[in-house]
Formats: sequence, C-alpha cells, structure tokens
Amino acid sequence: MSKAITFTEYGAPEVLRLSEVTTPDPGPGQVRIRVRAASVNPLDMKIRSGLMAGTVPARFPVIPGLDAAGVVDAVGEGADAAVGDEVLGATVGGSYGEQALLERPVAKPEALSWETATSLVTVGRTAYRVLGELGVPAGRTLLVHGAAGSVGALAVQLAVARGITVIGTVGERDIDRTTALGATAVRYGDGWTERVKAAAPHRVDFVFDASGAGVLADSVALTGDTAHVITIADMSAAQHGVRFSTGAGDRAGDALPELVRLAAAGKLTVPIWRTYPLAEAARAHADLEAHRNHGKAVLVP
Repeated sequence: MSKAITFTEYGAPEVLRLSEVTTPDPGPGQVRIRVRAASVNPLDMKIRSGLMAGTVPARFPVIPGLDAAGVVDAVGEGADAAVGDEVLGATVGGSYGEQALLERPVAKPEALSWETATSLVTVGRTAYRVLGELGVPAGRTLLVHGAAGSVGALAVQLAVARGITVIGTVGERDIDRTTALGATAVRYGDGWTERVKAAAPHRVDFVFDASGAGVLADSVALTGDTAHVITIADMSAAQHGVRFSTGAGDRAGDALPELVRLAAAGKLTVPIWRTYPLAEAARAHADLEAHRNHGKAVLVP
C-alpha cells in the first residue's frame, strides 16, 4: 500500500483526500516510480470538477494528475528503463501519489530539478504540438495570447528558437519577463488589438491562444484566416471557425526528449511558482482556480 490523493465524487477542491491505495504494478513497457514531483495542470481541475465528465468520465476513486518525475523502483517487461533510473513522463492512472506508473519514461538529466522535470511534460508537449499544428515558418509573426502562462511561455521560447517573430499578450507584471524570453510583450485587456498592430513589424500571421480570454474573433480579424488561429483554452472555437487543439490520445510523444535536452542546456525554462506537500493538493487546486499562481504548481510527496 502507498499514499495518494483521490476523489470519489465530482466537486470543489475539498473532494481531494489523502488516501491509502494499492501500490500499482507496472505492465509491459511500463515502469513504476517513486514520485519526487508531480505537476498540477488545469485539466486536473476540470476533471475533478466534473467539467470533463462528458468526454473523460471518471471511474471512482480517481487519482488525479498527468505528469510525474521520480526514481524507477519496478519495471515491466520490455520497459525502456532500469530500477534506480531518474525519469519523467506522462503517467498511467494518475500522478498525485507516492508511486506512479509511466508508459514512456524519459531520462531526467542531472541538470534538471525534479520540479522542472515534471512541469515540462504536459505544458511542453502542448506548446510543441500546437506550434506544429499551426505550421508557422521562420520569419513570420506569431501572436501568443497568455504568453506568461506555463504553455504560453514555452511556446514563446520554442517559436523564438525557430526564427519566428513573437508578440505576446500579458499582464503588466509579466512584461519584463516575457520580453526576456525574446518576445515583444503587449499588455492584454481593452485596446489590445491596437497595441498588437503597433508592435507587429508588418502584420500578425498566426495566433496561438493559450488564454481563453475571448480573443478569437479579433484574432481571426488580425490574421485574415481562421486556419491561422488555434486555441487550447476557448470552448467557443467552433463558433469562430477556429481549431481547438486537444491533443486527444497524445501523451508525451517524441517531443519530450527534445524538450528535456533544451531545458537541461538552459535553452528552455518553465516558470515554477510554488511547491506543495502532497497532502495539500486541495490547496494547490484552490490557488490555481483563484488565479493566484504565477507559473507552475508542483506537488512533492
């Protein structure tokens, strides 16, 4: 037996409880890790609240969480890791626990902290995937809404590294930090379209909406092409003829080893806001739902 956060009904953060659970055994190709860090993602809260019940129905009790980093303590047949290896990846059956299963473990370089390692998985994969779906060529201009968020900040860095001119909408407090990542930071809120036009060297060619702040109609108007706008956060996408990127069925994918290499080399940073003891998962959810965070929240067993 081991400890994990579980919930047995949909609801507010208070439904999350520290429980005794059966320690999972790895199947073929899987490894079990002793979790050193598990990141908290917005999808975790949507699943817990029941918002995703129509597409991701829960089988109670649920152990939440998508990503983890830790030390391998058991391996399944054909697994690409050995006991004692330090790894990270997308979990099978949840990550908010003392132990978790990984299907496609990626080696954690010594240069990466546990918090950064777990935080790279979902947000890094998402940023990488969406840039691929947009297909922005070098030399063009990309507008990233929510450029100071976890996904947005990684998208900015990946795009800049590919020779793309990036403009990012952010809050006043994040202007300097976003500028340091290589983007032209523009304050969001009323009048953002005029500020973006003034900042764009020629015009905005593509838009990646990571904010869900009701910006799709104006973003389409800026690019002149619905195919050049994509969102991961605005459920009204179809009303604007815009793609909603879900990454359904996509786990860590082939992007994760590259993301890990870039981060270990200091070429990619993930903003880590706060770590919480595993038992305080409910507080982490409440803080993120209240938008108190300024980067990733991470649980530490």
